[in-house]
Formats: sequence, structure tokens, C-alpha cells
Amino acid sequence: MNIRFDKLGVVIAAIAAYAAFLAPFATFRANRIVPGQARSILEALPATAGPLLMAIVIVAALIALFRTPLMLRLAASVVALAALALLVGVAGTFLTPAGNTFARVSPASGFWILVFAFTLLLADVLTRLSLSPRDRVAVLVAAAVAIGLLLVSGAWNDLSILKEYANRADSFWAEGSKHVTLALGSLLAAVVVGLPLGILCHRVQRLRAGVLNVLNIIQTIPSIALFGLLIAPLGWVATHVPGAAALGIRGIGTAPAFVALFLYSLLPVVANTVVGLAGVPRAANDAARGMGMTDRQRLFGVEFPLAFPVILTGIRIVLVQNIGLATIAALIGGGGFGVFVFQGVGQTAMDLVLLGAVPTVALAFAAAIILDAVIEMTATKRRVETA
Repeated sequence: MNIRFDKLGVVIAAIAAYAAFLAPFATFRANRIVPGQARSILEALPATAGPLLMAIVIVAALIALFRTPLMLRLAASVVALAALALLVGVAGTFLTPAGNTFARVSPASGFWILVFAFTLLLADVLTRLSLSPRDRVAVLVAAAVAIGLLLVSGAWNDLSILKEYANRADSFWAEGSKHVTLALGSLLAAVVVGLPLGILCHRVQRLRAGVLNVLNIIQTIPSIALFGLLIAPLGWVATHVPGAAALGIRGIGTAPAFVALFLYSLLPVVANTVVGLAGVPRAANDAARGMGMTDRQRLFGVEFPLAFPVILTGIRIVLVQNIGLATIAALIGGGGFGVFVFQGVGQTAMDLVLLGAVPTVALAFAAAIILDAVIEMTATKRRVETA
């Protein structure tokens, strides 16, 4: 009998074995800041749930290890991830003493490593299945709905991150709104300014090198340094320009964070606009000229539609980048999920750090998948139209 191993599956199985047998599954703390006590899967879960999870992990790892059918690998990854998601909540309830409001139970390294291993298996299967863009978005929506149902059901209420959320529910949504506003607002401003600037750089080659070099220099400035550099000029504007302070322009707060994110966003938008327009086939432009189209008609009727997938790629880069960079805005009073990250760092409360970090990562991940799907659908449509 010829037994064949899957190369990626060997790595996944090794990671899963380490996480299940050697790494802690959950951490118990008497309160939110004291050092935690590690608990293995069998220690963190009730007598029946612990062995059940171990069995699921072992079977899923074996399915990943060998060259098994794709649908079996898909089922194994989904079942393993679902079991981990459900049983980590059970661990929170099991380890928390009855009536104790100070104790904290959080997922430990073993849990996160297992999630990584089986998410890697799931991603590998989905890649091999060559899902369409709409199917990939549907998978994202299904995952979001499943997580939402778990949150609404209260299955995770005894986990420390949900206890941190319960204590800050109002401010969480307020800071989340600021975070999204900063990321999307700066992106919109960059598109409004960057698209015309990119078109101009494409048409006027002597301008192109100077603009792109300046934007490259801005991109190399560390985010914290750029926030700091903007404090003095914006403070001067707030003091000396009538009405500026009333509009919210000041040395600290949302204004410098918005301007910094806007400046960081310009390079991908301008550069991708230039590259996209430069990649328009000469034959398409010649045909348009032969039809008597003006420069303006060629730009909006031929060049821009053909360049749109490349331009949209730049917008995708900006959105994912801005969602992450908006976290730093909390250092200068700009708000956002970074408020919880830096509060957690200052209080050595890692679960509070996660309260800010997890939604930031989730937003960036979702934005990347959705825009990748839109880019692929747009590029496919353009190829069909030009065929």
C-alpha cells in the first residue's frame, strides 16, 4: 500500500500536535493583571469535552497529514475550527469559579496555534477548490455570521476579552466608529486627490518622477514621527485661521491622524493610477482615435475603464493599510481601536489589548477579501469586454 503524505499537511499536523499536547489551551487569572496559570486541553475542559476535542484535533491532523480528498479536508478543518470556537467558551465557564467576577480566563497559545493550523488547512482547501470571487465572499459572510451567532448566544461571555468588552461596550462602538471613519475618510480624500494627480503624472512625464519621489519620501516616515510632525503646523492653523478650531482642526486629535493617513494613502493611489493607465494597450487608444474620440472621451471611455482593476488594487492596499495605521492615532488623541490597545499595554492587561487588536485585524482581513473579489470580477469583466 502506497501511503502518500501531503507536504503542507505534514506542517499542519506537526503544529497541531505541538499545540494539543505541549502548549496550554487556556490561561486562568485571579484578576485581569496578575500572572496567569496555564491549563492544558484536558485541564481546561470538563471530563467529556476535553477528550472529545483531543480526538477531533487528532483526526483532523491525520486527515491533513495524508493526501485525502479535498471535501474531507474541508470538513475536517471546519469541524476542528467549530469545535475550538465552541469549547474555548466552555473552558471559560468551567474554569471561572461560580459568582467570581474578578477571575479572567483567556485562550492561551495552544488555542491560537490550533486555530492557525486549521485555518491554514481551510485556506489551502479553498485555494485548491479555486472558488469564484462571489464564493469567497460567501465564505467570509458565513464565517462572520457564525461568529456573530456565538457572540449573541453568550457562549463566550466568560472569556476575558468579552468581560473587557462588557465593561466598555459604549466606548467600544464609539471608538470603532472613529476608527472606520478615519480609515475610510482618509481613503476617500486620497482617491479624490490621487486619481487626478495620477492622471496628470501619466500625461506629463516630467511631473511624474518628482511627485512619486516626494510621495515615496512621505511613505518612509514612521507613522508616529509623521503624527508628531503634524502637531505644530495644525496647532498653528487652529490658532491663527478663523473657524479652523471650530471644524475640529487642532494639533492633536483626529485632524493630524486624518492628514497623516491621507498622506500615506496618496502613493498607492497615484502610483497605481499611473501604472494602470500606462498599461492600456496602444491598440485600444489607436482605435479610439480612429473613431474620432477626444482626449477626454478616450480617458473616461477607454483608458480609465481598462486601468480600473489596477487602480482598485491601489485602493485595496490603502484601505488595509489605513485600517492598521488608524490604531496608532490613539497616541495623539485620535481615537479608534488603538485606545484599547494602548490602555491594555499601560495596564499590562493583554485581554484589553486584544479587544482593540482583534476587530482591527478582522476589519483588515474582511476588507482585503472583499476588495480582492471585486478586483478579480472587474478584471474578468474587462477581459470579456475586450475579447
